[in-house]
Parts: sequence; C-alpha cells; structure tokens
Amino acid sequence: MSDTRLTFKEMCAKFDVTPRTLRYYEYIELLEPERDGRSRYYGPREVARMTLILNGRRWGFALEGIRKWLLIYDNEGTQAQMEAWVRDATAQLEVLQEQRRQLDIAIEELTESRDQTAASLKA
Repeated sequence: MSDTRLTFKEMCAKFDVTPRTLRYYEYIELLEPERDGRSRYYGPREVARMTLILNGRRWGFALEGIRKWLLIYDNEGTQAQMEAWVRDATAQLEVLQEQRRQLDIAIEELTESRDQTAASLKA
C-alpha cells in the first residue's frame, strides 16, 4: 500500500467520523475510494474531498451544495469551483450573521428573564 492511501479505518480516524458516515458519503457518491476486493483505499483526492465536505457541513452547507462544488471541480476545474464557492460562501455568511443576530437577541431576553425570576425568588 502506498503511503498516500488510507484504509477505511484510517480515513475514519483521520477525520473523526463514524464508519456509517463514511459509507454514507460513498453511497451518495461524494467519495469514490479505490477498491481492492472488499477493501477501500482513499487517496489524496478523496482526502481533499472529505476535507471540503466536513468544512462545508461545519459552515452550514447542505450536502447537495457541497456536491455541486465537487461536480463543478470535476467538470469545469478549480477556477469555476472557486467562483461558485465565493458566491455560496457570501450567501452563507449572510445567513450565519442573521442567525447570530437572532441568537444574541434570544440570549439577551433569556438572561433578562432569568435575572428577573432570580430577583423575585430573593424578594
């Protein structure tokens, strides 16, 4: 086995994902490991794709949006993928900023309610 390939177990450990997660990403064709009998091997391409998938999920992107970036890269190359990424990232940042604003309001309201309730308990 080449040093640049990871086994199924190594891939799970490297990305701290469950075997079920890794199999699911394969099932929906986001990852395409090399196969040797029942064994799967993940090369640099699959490691890069997994990094993109996990970052995208952490940043709130749906798997279909992530699939779109991977397909753009496969069909049109890096430049087109980066252009799509910038557009999608800009839109997602707006969504996250609105969520943050709403969370700040909820935190402020909850803190005020808790403080009022705590004060009434002391009275």
